[in-house]
Amino acid sequence: MNTLPGPQLAHMGILVRDIDAMTRFYTEVFGLRLTDQGVGRTFRTKIHFMSSSPEQHHQMVLAAGRSPEGPSTVMQISFKVQSLAQLRTVRDRALREGATQMRGLNHGNALSIYFADIEENTIEVYLDTPWYVPQPHGDPLDLDKSDAEIWAETEAICRADPAFEPVEDWAKRFMGTGA
Repeated sequence: MNTLPGPQLAHMGILVRDIDAMTRFYTEVFGLRLTDQGVGRTFRTKIHFMSSSPEQHHQMVLAAGRSPEGPSTVMQISFKVQSLAQLRTVRDRALREGATQMRGLNHGNALSIYFADIEENTIEVYLDTPWYVPQPHGDPLDLDKSDAEIWAETEAICRADPAFEPVEDWAKRFMGTGA
């Protein structure tokens, strides 16, 4: 097994049709802040750099130039949150800002919402759980239930899977240090 640390994803960029509308969407829904903007020297198009962290100049880059007819080529862009309350807040903001196709999925190892942004790119927002079940796995997730109901339902779903284990045990196996 290769034990060298792998590259860590630091930022990503997408081509957009309307850079100002997309910048508004991502700042309003995710709290990203515009850190810089301009026209690239080698990539001669308008570019917006955005981040939610003062330690990272940009986590997302939006670049003008996607044709009006051009379909999205994004499989999904994922954002991680720390609580069900944050997941609900993002859902509500996204819907208010024009997101469509909102759906919730319980993956067992994560609780996720998926939606299309205003240019039809698929967005996932998720919260890790303390459990592992093999993926892909997807049961409906109803965020209108209480936190206690969602957590009890998720644990029951996970424990019903024959390959269930606590995520710490899965991580040990992944690293080659466990059973």
